[in-house]
Amino acid sequence: MNVANHYSFHRATLDDLALLEAWQSNPHVLKWWSSDEPYDEADLADPRVARWIVSTSERPFAFMQDYSVHGWDDHHFADLPQGSRGIDQFIGDPEMIGIGHGSGFIGIRMQNLFDEGAPVIATDPHPDNKRAIAVYKKLGFKPCAPPQETRWGVILPMLATP
Repeated sequence: MNVANHYSFHRATLDDLALLEAWQSNPHVLKWWSSDEPYDEADLADPRVARWIVSTSERPFAFMQDYSVHGWDDHHFADLPQGSRGIDQFIGDPEMIGIGHGSGFIGIRMQNLFDEGAPVIATDPHPDNKRAIAVYKKLGFKPCAPPQETRWGVILPMLATP
């Protein structure tokens, strides 16, 4: 299925909170997402993180966030160059998993971040999340260190450059 370039991103708003909460309660999201706490108004207002609802054919199906890796003093990517961004995402709609959407929308957002000047994009899947790691590798990410424990859980740090 060729799904490239058929995605739209809109900033998550208060109107999206119920949708995000429903997606976060799905077993396939709970397995890998580091928090089951629902988002709230304060989360959406955090200037360190841009939170997005991803749609295709006007159907919202995924959540993505990109963040300043320098927004937290103890962040595991804080030693990256200024302007570097971290990304996290999940496909919330179970019907949309396994048909190419992950690499499609992540790749588009990565290109947008590089076009905006990010020198490096970082991500940190759980080391056992083989599906996510395969998608990241397909998009040019490479592990940059062994798995490690962080305050957000066990991660495999991965980096991509333009």
